[in-house]
Amino acid sequence: MGTAIQFTDDNFQHEVLDSPVPVLVDFWAPWCGPCRMIGPTIEELAAENSGTFRIGKVNVDENNNVAMTYNVASIPTIMIFKSGQLVQQFMGVQPKAKLQQALDEAKGV
Repeated sequence: MGTAIQFTDDNFQHEVLDSPVPVLVDFWAPWCGPCRMIGPTIEELAAENSGTFRIGKVNVDENNNVAMTYNVASIPTIMIFKSGQLVQQFMGVQPKAKLQQALDEAKGV
């Protein structure tokens, strides 16, 4: 596997909130330039952390219920969930190392 999972309004509860491992969620849209910039970083993290963490994306244009639930006002917004709880949140393009550190911290929490 190793590629980012497509999270949707329909699968968010199962794939993210009920996940036994920490989950990184990238809220994005195809028309968003910064979202396209961080996309390869999200894919790299997904490939490098396969089996340890779940990493995926929510297209806010197609899945606005989840985006509204978590008050996503600007994109990209990256959230890390552990045991169904939001534990970290980032706005805008972030360095890969910063996101990896946040995932590692969530694993240790």
